[in-house]
Amino acid sequence: MMMLPLATDTWDAAEIAAIQRVIASGRFTMGSEVRAFEQELAEVLGVQHAVMVNSGSSANLLAVAGLVYHPDTPLRPGDTVIVPSVSWSTTYFPLHQYGMKLRFVDVQRETLNIDPALVDNAVTPDVRAVFAVNLLGNPCDYGRLLTICERRDLVLLEDGCESLGARLNGHCAGTFGRCGTFSTFFSHHISTMEGGVIVTDDTRLYHTLLSLRAHGWVREQPADSHLAQDIDAFMASFRFVLPGYNLRPLEMSGAVGQEQLRKLPSLIKARRRNAETFTSLLGGRDDVRIQIENGESSWFGFAMVLQGPLAGRRTDVMERLDAAGIEFRPIVAGNFTKNPVIKYLDHDIPYPLIVAEDIDHNGLFIGNHHYPIGDALHCVRGILDELSVR
Repeated sequence: MMMLPLATDTWDAAEIAAIQRVIASGRFTMGSEVRAFEQELAEVLGVQHAVMVNSGSSANLLAVAGLVYHPDTPLRPGDTVIVPSVSWSTTYFPLHQYGMKLRFVDVQRETLNIDPALVDNAVTPDVRAVFAVNLLGNPCDYGRLLTICERRDLVLLEDGCESLGARLNGHCAGTFGRCGTFSTFFSHHISTMEGGVIVTDDTRLYHTLLSLRAHGWVREQPADSHLAQDIDAFMASFRFVLPGYNLRPLEMSGAVGQEQLRKLPSLIKARRRNAETFTSLLGGRDDVRIQIENGESSWFGFAMVLQGPLAGRRTDVMERLDAAGIEFRPIVAGNFTKNPVIKYLDHDIPYPLIVAEDIDHNGLFIGNHHYPIGDALHCVRGILDELSVR
């Protein structure tokens, strides 16, 4: 067994019973279990609407599509969207797939989140939106980002796929922008096997998301929806109004999600307790820089950027971590513009990505969990101590 795996199972008998409940019902496609999960999650996050889909990546795709087909303030092909230089691929790909240009700006050295000052400097007349990412569970500086977006008339989207349970100034991460996305993949804060969610207070966007999630039809539209059709039920069952997808989740995912939500407070509490140990052991060192919490992070994982005597020695650190049974990964995708796929994306980089480059060369992260991992974190410190004196 690994001393510190990257991800672990948070299920017990409650999730197994939820799956059995779905099996006994004979209804496996999206239905009442998914709707119940959506309602419960919306209540937990303090938003009006939640739309569950089959992955966090699909949540980002659907969020972008929903804004493109929004009846009031649509994003359009050719618009420029400001994005952070460090994130996961599916923060970027939906924007490209809808014909938008990506403008990469650097992240903050301390929080690893998009730098609001650089966002403000990067706004030009063609910029229509900012897609912020709460990296590894750490909320962005939404006070400054919202001020910029309001002053510049920009749409703010929020990728919270790694940040369920995080809070900033009394509000849940994922609820600051026009819409926010979450992932419920195995390795995330709650797990529905595969799954994702979009949340919003924009009712017209919500109705658009419902249609796009399931083929672009009107079957789920309430009577007051701008997409509702005044036709008989027979015709409405197969009436298509938007060029949608099939991103529907399974009933099993909705049922499991309800059980996982009940555990969310204790899961986050345990992760934050581990973070106290991590920051006390590795904060303030001259050989490694750790992520500085903004608000209340849900601590998806623990980032480390090697510096001083360990700068350029990531391979040495990885070899020792691997020998100790401690899994690790790049900090998300490092400087994303270094990936070969960038040649397919319409993009620009107005300023040097200094922090992202440092992360790309010297960064890695280790896992966090819902149980105590103090022994493993002490082991990490011991490894760094030994290598620093060589």
